[in-house]
Amino acid sequence: MRVLVYPHAMEVGGSQLNAVELAAAVQRLGHRVGVIGEPGPLVEYVTGAGLEHLPLDPARRRPSAGTVRLLRELAATRGLDVIHGYEWPPGVEAFYAGLRGPAAAVCTVMSMAVAPFLPPSLPLVVGTREIQRQASPGRRRVHLIEPPVDVEANAPGHPVDGFRREFGLEPGPLDIVVVCRLVAELKLEGLLTAIDVVGRLAAELDLRLIVAGDGPARDQVERRAAAADAAAGRRAVVLTGQLLDPRPAYAAADVCLGMGGSALRSLAFAKPLVVQGERGFFELLTPDTEHLFLAQGWYGLGLGPEDGAPRLEALLRRLHADPGLRARLGEYGRRLVADRFSLDRAARVQVEIYQQAVDERPAARDALGTAAGVLGHKLRRRYARLRGTHARDDFNAVAKGRR
Repeated sequence: MRVLVYPHAMEVGGSQLNAVELAAAVQRLGHRVGVIGEPGPLVEYVTGAGLEHLPLDPARRRPSAGTVRLLRELAATRGLDVIHGYEWPPGVEAFYAGLRGPAAAVCTVMSMAVAPFLPPSLPLVVGTREIQRQASPGRRRVHLIEPPVDVEANAPGHPVDGFRREFGLEPGPLDIVVVCRLVAELKLEGLLTAIDVVGRLAAELDLRLIVAGDGPARDQVERRAAAADAAAGRRAVVLTGQLLDPRPAYAAADVCLGMGGSALRSLAFAKPLVVQGERGFFELLTPDTEHLFLAQGWYGLGLGPEDGAPRLEALLRRLHADPGLRARLGEYGRRLVADRFSLDRAARVQVEIYQQAVDERPAARDALGTAAGVLGHKLRRRYARLRGTHARDDFNAVAKGRR
């Protein structure tokens, strides 16, 4: 089978990394897989994984008729069987390319909500049971692939000495690591809360927060980190910037803080995990809370932002005081991710979805409704932009999870 994977961006992020890792795993099963996208930091990761990278114009509209024509031409000239778009703009373009072209379309949505205008007959893949339940009514097929993890490449024992030297991380403090994009949607509220909490606790306890990532909210994060260092009277928060390979950061952690794919990756390194959400949500993964995250995903909504700081402080105090608990939770998390979220298992499921998509092509009758839905969404976004109320990650801005 010949497959073209189309991430929604080529910057480092959970959905994009998931797309590339799963593409490489599908190729290892004997299929030919390429990745199409604009220039960006992820291109090196794509080629390093042994995948062909096909370029896209970074100035293109999204979605655009020009990209649809390009995808259709690539499908014809390369004999593609499937075009797999990640998130809604590539999914819509793959759908239209497939209507008059030889390749079937598949769309994966790792955002916290599914765009309602995605074609009902387009095969859809989502990352949590809750989103699958919400998205299924009126759609032909909604598949579930929980964010997979390469448990061989991401494993305890990964080298950390070079990482520690590069960022001046002397041994001793309890290192709390968060790997995430520094963006307003989903991430920023919890990250700023964590910085504030660590700044207060570091004046009393020997702990440190390491933030690995970059993005448009970096200036705000840097200001809050400087305030935390001042409150602690020492270097309590370390910002590494973007890491194309974040494995040393996970491996250096004593405790991880995260959501989505980053949360699962931390488990692969046998680290205790505090799951971060919004509105003050912080919850420690234990055998007692496992069911919550398996149902709603690695995220949650709390009762209000004001609850976040005391909740996180209590969790960090507990973990700091009990090395045995940290070790037990780390071993438990590693078993969970290896048994349920392995990349090889996800790749086999993905190939089955591709084959089914080839056998059941989307319906042409969905084209008009999808076009109208996209146009309406664009107009609403333009109006919100004029008012200064738009969100960068539109379908991550209103999350559907519940605590």
